[in-house]
Amino acid sequence: MSTPKQLPKREELPEAFTWDLTKIFENDEAFEKKVAHFENEIPKVKEFQGTLAEGPEKFLQAIEGMLALMRELETMYVYAHLKNDQDTANTKYQGMYGKMSSLAAKASEAVSWFEPELLQLSDEAIWAYFEQEPKLAVYRQMIRSVLEERPHVLSEKEEALLAGAGEIFGAPGDIFSILNNADLKFPVIEGEDGEPVQLSHGVYGKLMESVDPKVREEAFKGLYSVYEQFQHTMASTLSSDVKVHNFRANVRNYPSARAAAMAGNHIPEAVYDTLIDVVRKHLPLLHRYVALRKKILGVEKLHMYDMYTPILGEAPIRYSYEEAVEKAKAALKPLGKEYGAIVEEAFENRWIDVIENQGKRSGAYSSGAYDTAPYILMNWHDSLDQLYTLVHEMGHSVHSYFTRSNQPYVYGDYSIFLAEIASTTNENILTEHLLATETTPEVRAFILNRYLDGFKGTIFRQTQFAEFEHFIHVEDAKGTPLTSEFLNQHYAELNTEYYGPEVEKDPEIALEWSRIPHFYMNYYVFQYATGFAAASALADKILEQEEGALPAYLNYLKAGRSDYPIAIMQKAGVDMTKSDYLEDAMKVFETRLNEFEQLIDTLNPSEK
Repeated sequence: MSTPKQLPKREELPEAFTWDLTKIFENDEAFEKKVAHFENEIPKVKEFQGTLAEGPEKFLQAIEGMLALMRELETMYVYAHLKNDQDTANTKYQGMYGKMSSLAAKASEAVSWFEPELLQLSDEAIWAYFEQEPKLAVYRQMIRSVLEERPHVLSEKEEALLAGAGEIFGAPGDIFSILNNADLKFPVIEGEDGEPVQLSHGVYGKLMESVDPKVREEAFKGLYSVYEQFQHTMASTLSSDVKVHNFRANVRNYPSARAAAMAGNHIPEAVYDTLIDVVRKHLPLLHRYVALRKKILGVEKLHMYDMYTPILGEAPIRYSYEEAVEKAKAALKPLGKEYGAIVEEAFENRWIDVIENQGKRSGAYSSGAYDTAPYILMNWHDSLDQLYTLVHEMGHSVHSYFTRSNQPYVYGDYSIFLAEIASTTNENILTEHLLATETTPEVRAFILNRYLDGFKGTIFRQTQFAEFEHFIHVEDAKGTPLTSEFLNQHYAELNTEYYGPEVEKDPEIALEWSRIPHFYMNYYVFQYATGFAAASALADKILEQEEGALPAYLNYLKAGRSDYPIAIMQKAGVDMTKSDYLEDAMKVFETRLNEFEQLIDTLNPSEK
């Protein structure tokens, strides 16, 4: 029996394939020195407390002192977290990261007085400071966003009470997480090779992609048999979490939990309603795609556990890292020379940690601070998926680079609402590039199917979640008890509406709500769908070379937090309060679905 191939140790990797963190700190000693200095700086920020009413000069000093502290903290934090992630078994870096997490909490506490004290001043007094002190001009948007919260900020005593209850308010989500991740025991089922397989969350995802329908069915029924036993507990945790959201909104004078959640990013509720309306209008497209899946799989009955099994087998193309680098550069050319120069810099200047090694954090991400490069973590294995991951993370990194190069520190990052748009635009541009350069029917079909599956999972599925999430908040606010029976019934109906008549009404799917962690994230999930649709519309404008589209897109990448997200997207050419961008995305989905249907008929003429 051959010995399984061992992953290399960190120190065995070729330097060219590792990120260069010496650009942040020359070595760990320089980092430690900075940490020691920083610990002495934290208390100094508290000295500004109580001075905001003393005039524009003190006001400016307080803002600058506070931001300087946070800027320094972020650089050290990023160094420690990247060092820790490159080898999580290294106790030295575990310690460094732990130390930075604790210092971050101390620094946050040291500046926590600022907003309550600011809100004790009148708007007139604050804007008078801006008239008197020209250096304050850069902070206008920062202060405006705080002042807009004024109607929802309570007295100091009430704020302290709410802050103190934070841990209690987080309990429903914590209980769900512990129950779901630690306490639930799933059955052993029979795997593809007839061997017993212990079911778990991770294993379930893999088994749903099995080519054996019996394995998929057993995994599906096995998983949901456990959630069925705990459905009343899960209904109780979810109901309690919804009650927390509704209570907080009520206490802070918001008309609803959704209004409160979306106020954080200054996003109008119309964005949410428009998403659901447009997706519902286009559900026949999803029904068509689901019917095509049924036809390709050749099954009499299509079940919910047949939704993730690959319908075209293994990918007919794969890329080595070196090939992927060249492909990424070629694909991203439509974004122009300025964008391309940053992509070159990322590859040339070792922003990317490419190879998997022992102890390295799994997955992929883009991470950095205002004063560092926007680094990328990968765990490369030759595949088409990894090429997509590379251009996705490159989208985040170039977005970060442009933002930091064009904005002062105070606006030098961007909201989650905007983050995924830049990365997904790159994915859409890559898809278009591959479709323009690949002529083999099998390869084209695979790329189209990958896109359609991504659209299904991100726009249709996440909107289904968003609709359910809003429904339960509205029902709780009306006084409806959120029992498991009530939740099951509504979720099953919603699932049937979304997936259509070609899918069997498997009773188990009624329980899906009970295992979705995003329902505890307070109106977060809709952003996946809006982001994907906006990216689709933007990529289309850029590739069609619509006049002014590319400069407008680059301005979005450079905007950071200098304005509210909706305003930034409007300037980029996408008005997310209207339905056009969603309709545009649906047109792309339909065009690609049409081609996919034709290709399937070409590849399987007997099945026409």
